[in-house]
Amino acid sequence: MRKPSHIILFGILLAGFTSIGFAQETFEIGVINSAKVMQTSTEGKKAMFTLKQKEQQINDELTKIDNQAKELELKLSTQKLVLSLESQQQMALDLEQLRTKRKRAEEDYTKEYQQLEFSLVAKIRNEVFPIIEMVAKEKNFRLVLDLSVTGVAYVDPVIDITDEVIQRYDEAMSSAK
Repeated sequence: MRKPSHIILFGILLAGFTSIGFAQETFEIGVINSAKVMQTSTEGKKAMFTLKQKEQQINDELTKIDNQAKELELKLSTQKLVLSLESQQQMALDLEQLRTKRKRAEEDYTKEYQQLEFSLVAKIRNEVFPIIEMVAKEKNFRLVLDLSVTGVAYVDPVIDITDEVIQRYDEAMSSAK
């Protein structure tokens, strides 16, 4: 009589452990390519255009300083024989000051550009995140990975929500205006 009760107890325990194993839930994963959002969404294109304009402005300013330095170098080298020692020293000092000015300007412009880039990217990221969240919930994704950050080798296009997010983002931004 004792053996059947052990078998029944074993069967109940086995069934319990098996049901715990089946109770583990599977979940879907989605992916997004945030770099593509920046490159192809309307707001992303505007941000990229703004950054290119800023870069051109910076290059123009640095080129002006470079040209001033080149002119002064040329003047110093061509007039070296007719200039007094004091004038040569003053030109050399002016040239060194221009070079220092250029280095400082480049550092300042680099910081300014990086701040602008960060603010534009952060703005778009903050606007896109609720859309990513909405699409992920609609598709029952529990996790969305960013392809531009992770080292993913292959992605099934079915789980890529990038194009849908871009479309909804563009629609949201055009209707907000």
